[in-house]
Amino acid sequence: MNTLIKKAVAARKNAYAPYSKFKVGAALEASNGKVYTGCNVENSSYGITVCAERVALFKAVSDGARKFKRIAVVAETKGPCPPCGICRQALHEFSPALEVIMANTKGRTRKVKLKNLLAHPFSLNNH
Repeated sequence: MNTLIKKAVAARKNAYAPYSKFKVGAALEASNGKVYTGCNVENSSYGITVCAERVALFKAVSDGARKFKRIAVVAETKGPCPPCGICRQALHEFSPALEVIMANTKGRTRKVKLKNLLAHPFSLNNH
């Protein structure tokens, strides 16, 4: 199993998902090789909930990282778990060419480029 996926699996164990029971882990590798992990954190006020990918991204950005190589996302799904649309947009802000490693807890994986998951990203530079 890929090291980044292993870190995402470990991060998933910390997920706080009492409402959906859908636990997700993410591991984001910065351009300097440092890895930032995240898990989803739910709240009874559902709109406050934050996905694992954005937790990892926000930790990285708050630590000064701005460019990223790849991210692994792991959940207990039938097939490899893709990031949601909000997370795709958030990640695009920093690394449009990001490699996304989607995985499930059974070991199925799929690698794609973020630009292929988010065909028409929003950008203030496009207006």
